[in-house]
Amino acid sequence: MSEAPVNKKVLGLFALAMINVAAVLSIRNFPSMAVYGWSCIGWYIIGAVLFLIPISLAGAELATGWPEGGGVYAWVKRAFGEKGGFTALFCEWSNNLVWFPTVLSFTASTLAFALTPNLASNPWFMFSVMMIVFWGTTAIAYFGEEASAKFSNVGVILGSIIPAGLIILLGLWWLGSGQTIVLPPFSFGQIVPAIDLSTLPFFATVVLLFAGMEMAGFHALETRDPQKDFPRAMALSAVIIVICTVLATVAIAIVIPVDQLSLASGVMQAIQYFFDAAGIAWLVGPMALLITLGGVVNLASWLIGPAKGLGIVAEEGNMPPLFNRTNKYGAPVAVLVIQALIGSIISLLYVFLPSVNQAYWILSAMTVELLCIVYILVFAALIKLRYSQPDTPRPFKIPGGMIGVWIVGGLGLFGTILAFVVGLMPPSYFSSGITYVSSVLLGTFILAVPPLIFLKFKHPGWLKNPQGGTNP
Repeated sequence: MSEAPVNKKVLGLFALAMINVAAVLSIRNFPSMAVYGWSCIGWYIIGAVLFLIPISLAGAELATGWPEGGGVYAWVKRAFGEKGGFTALFCEWSNNLVWFPTVLSFTASTLAFALTPNLASNPWFMFSVMMIVFWGTTAIAYFGEEASAKFSNVGVILGSIIPAGLIILLGLWWLGSGQTIVLPPFSFGQIVPAIDLSTLPFFATVVLLFAGMEMAGFHALETRDPQKDFPRAMALSAVIIVICTVLATVAIAIVIPVDQLSLASGVMQAIQYFFDAAGIAWLVGPMALLITLGGVVNLASWLIGPAKGLGIVAEEGNMPPLFNRTNKYGAPVAVLVIQALIGSIISLLYVFLPSVNQAYWILSAMTVELLCIVYILVFAALIKLRYSQPDTPRPFKIPGGMIGVWIVGGLGLFGTILAFVVGLMPPSYFSSGITYVSSVLLGTFILAVPPLIFLKFKHPGWLKNPQGGTNP
């Protein structure tokens, strides 16, 4: 028997926008993108046109038309039924299980840089910090939407926006002080990225740099005015993300030589070089602490959103009663604990068994494929619902009628389908491409098929009754 949750309308425009910014804006991506010099701008434009703008517009229309709990589950379910909605949500949740250790490792290594960089090579330090962060954010999520929103609002400003803003200001100072710019002179031709077989696999990475723009949709039931606030939150978060991402990446690219970026695989090494060159090396430690907080907030936003959606699926009777247990704050406690346990086990293997790296690369590729499945279904739902439910009130509608919807949905579908295909391209060190592709596809299938199994064996006793318990 779970406690009846208290559904309070606690989220406004700013809180919704910060949920998206926390999920998407990640400083750890800046150095790897800065390697491409001026053409990083072109790559970002590709990602914005083929994903960020389409998912922002699609999310705004779907969230205002169907402001229900569950986010992608509610939207895809309206278009393609229970199986489609459940599959979309489960793919978004299951991809997190493999992704969690990567962001946890980044957070722990960044904290080590603020203390003693050598700690990053100590597996016991890394694992201890990873577990403290993981279970700590899970504990925050336990106290519901209000606590999570406050943490997200403060954390994303301190841990992501302020560090990115500081990097941008340093870049502007660099330009104004007459320092040497390590990039060739700017021209619009320099922006155009070289797209060939060697850079094509990078396309999936660029598109999914902006994954997470739909996170606010999981919190519809806690939003004061979803019809008005969702589209504004999408627009505000998109502007913040694009400005911080593009300008901060370019700032790093004009200061740090490419060979230094290539050798400095971690974001803090790049920032150390940047701050040393600017004569403010004393800020590296505080910056590392802020970026550590940014990593925690990034984790927290992905940890709670899909978990809430899975809890709603369970409340509707599509999963065993274990999964629909919530507390008085409305938090899906059972799902939170289950994902924390699974994520902890994978983190343990990730830290202490480096020999599994090749297998882990396959698992990481599977996360790309799973996310692509989610977004393919979301963009398809956007188009389908304009035909199947044209009269449903949509306070925000993509302009241009059906042509506008097809342009937005078509660009999003093209980007995500292409990302799915190139995500299957094996790295150079895999001797057998067939083994790699078949392993990724099989693993993706295994992580995507559980919803069909749950629905196949669905039992009336799984349905949560109005009193907050389960039917006998």
